[in-house]
Amino acid sequence: MAVPKKKLSRSRRDMRRANHDRISAVTLTNCSQCGEPMPPHRACPSCGVYRGRQVVEIAAEGESTEQPAK
Repeated sequence: MAVPKKKLSRSRRDMRRANHDRISAVTLTNCSQCGEPMPPHRACPSCGVYRGRQVVEIAAEGESTEQPAK
């Protein structure tokens, strides 16, 4: 069975273990329709287009999506 010849310091051990929890940067691509940054393989949050088709209806800037109060 393998046994270490020297004791590994806490610093060296913890630096090795720290790489498993590293957070990677979010990948973004540009929308082919409007050019806004968006995550890949998802509908564009600004225009609602995915792979050349309109899949999500986006309200105009002046319009409200909330229901009027009764």
